[in-house]
Amino acid sequence: MSQDSAIPEGARIFTICNACRYCEGYCAVFPAMEHRRVFTPADLNYLANLCHDCGECFYACQYAPPHEFAVNLPKTMAQIRIESYRRYAWPAPVARALERNTIFLLALLALFLILLFAFVGRLSEAPRSGDFYLVISHRAMVIMFGAAALAVSVLLSMGFRRFWRETGAGKTPEWPVLRKAFRDAFTLEYLRSGGTECTYPGEHHSGARRWFHHATFYGFLLCFASTSVAAFYDNILGWKAPYGYLSLPVVLGTLGGLGLLAGPARLLVLKRQRDPAPTESRQATLDIAFLLLLFFTSLTGLLLLVLRETRAMAPMLVVHLGIVMALFLTMPYGKFVHAVFRIGALIRYSQEHPSATDIRR
Repeated sequence: MSQDSAIPEGARIFTICNACRYCEGYCAVFPAMEHRRVFTPADLNYLANLCHDCGECFYACQYAPPHEFAVNLPKTMAQIRIESYRRYAWPAPVARALERNTIFLLALLALFLILLFAFVGRLSEAPRSGDFYLVISHRAMVIMFGAAALAVSVLLSMGFRRFWRETGAGKTPEWPVLRKAFRDAFTLEYLRSGGTECTYPGEHHSGARRWFHHATFYGFLLCFASTSVAAFYDNILGWKAPYGYLSLPVVLGTLGGLGLLAGPARLLVLKRQRDPAPTESRQATLDIAFLLLLFFTSLTGLLLLVLRETRAMAPMLVVHLGIVMALFLTMPYGKFVHAVFRIGALIRYSQEHPSATDIRR
């Protein structure tokens, strides 16, 4: 379903929901909906990114299929949300290329691996010192991944700016608004369903999705912290890698890596088990691709730690860096961007409801 057809369907469904309001205590979407009588494309893009896709409203709805009203809010929100990723992505032609050509991503990954092999030569002869910079120089590593990180930051910032300009409240958020929005984001407040947990992967309540989402998210943050501490050691303190197994960068990276193994692995299982009725297939495809990238980034990183003093270190380093680069390249155009837009939606919601307490059933 394209944006042209998903937007009218979203407006139709929310008009019905606004008259019913049975689900108003489930999450932030419904109080935000009640502020509106007419639903513009900007409103629907905001509401779609505020939705956490828990499915609670689908199972509670008396107008869900096979009723003639055919209200399927989670699926429609997912359709609008996917199109919003492309709508606000910058530059748009790159987003379309990545969306339509999965082979394009694979080609980029392969090209990166080939270039690394060309740089490092005969990897099997690399020393068993555990020093990654004997395989690829520190300068080359900094240039490649520094440029990638800068590009990703700019592209995500541009995407957020475009999202906020169209869907935002039109004023700079104050600190209490930001504090509430980030608290709700970091705790996944709207997957709790008032303490009963969300209905995922089926109609029964379960906390599995929220907890393994936490494992994924905080695992990612721990890996980022590990990289940041290592950069501080290297560039500020002059302490060169490799670092000991009990050093702060390695401990943080190991804990983060374990979170990025357990979280995506369990979320992939839940994806396979999910009821297809409220599910949008394109959303599921984006989710699976992102989870697989996170999982293999972590797996190859942990293997690299285990094998760093063997001859397998060099080829494993190349594979790991290739997967990490693929993750970087797709961040502004894949599922990762949902975190950026959802933060924007939560900020908007906090502005609309400055004195709102946590939603409870």
